[in-house]
Amino acid sequence: MRVTLTLDDDVAAALRERARLADLPFKQVVNDTLRRGLSPALAGEGPGYRVRPHDSGFRPGVDPLRLNQLNDSRT
Repeated sequence: MRVTLTLDDDVAAALRERARLADLPFKQVVNDTLRRGLSPALAGEGPGYRVRPHDSGFRPGVDPLRLNQLNDSRT
């Protein structure tokens, strides 16, 4: 399908640069970029990650978010 697009200068320049670096036709780079943008599954999103909590080693009552305040009080 043929379509006429008007691209912002910075977008066109970025696409041309990608095409040059990958040694691919401009048309292919535009299509690949649009596919990735339209489909999160094609965007390279891998499986989610898990956060595993662990003991921070601070004694009870020590708020690690206020350590800078503790350091400032020493001066």
